[in-house]
Amino acid sequence: MAFTIAIDGPAAAGKGTISRAVAAHFGFAHLDTGLLYRAVGRKMLDGVDPIRAAQELLPADLQVQGLRTAAVGQAASRVAAIPEVRAALLDFQRAFARRDGGAVLDGRDIGTVICPEAEAKLFVTASAEVRARRRFEELVAGGAETDFETVLAETRERDHRDATRADAPLKPAQDAQMIDTSELDVEAAVAAAISAVEARSLEHVKG
Repeated sequence: MAFTIAIDGPAAAGKGTISRAVAAHFGFAHLDTGLLYRAVGRKMLDGVDPIRAAQELLPADLQVQGLRTAAVGQAASRVAAIPEVRAALLDFQRAFARRDGGAVLDGRDIGTVICPEAEAKLFVTASAEVRARRRFEELVAGGAETDFETVLAETRERDHRDATRADAPLKPAQDAQMIDTSELDVEAAVAAAISAVEARSLEHVKG
């Protein structure tokens, strides 16, 4: 039986970590949909037309080195605003979501556009300052030369672009459970997510 968990939220809110933990807890398959857009963004930076890149995307493209860099992240946000790119990646995501055995998808429009029928929906967020601090520390640990104010400005810019794009803007689904990780450690955030999914699972069984 298919059971879909949709987890959305802005960059560096912790949804990737939470999604992987939730998938492992329930034994579900996991898809980081942001990687799809990062892979397309990477190809665009290499000179490939983003629409063509999305239409021809292969699973191997998600394994390419360097998809987690800041430059690719900004490129991913830009290509995600292109309706033709989103349309090209839609079927891939929906097919993954309804696979047998359950699936967890995390992104920015999973609960609102990709899987509005998902049995459980979470929206993971945190303040821009907290998210920028996390991203800054991650970049510095990886050897990048940057400063906190630059990362904060990029975070706010990306938030604005994601929330105001015409096609599938970032916003919580009406029936999504909100989880603010600003003051939660990883264990507490994961526990909150698992609890929310279990509550929805019980509702689903009763329904």
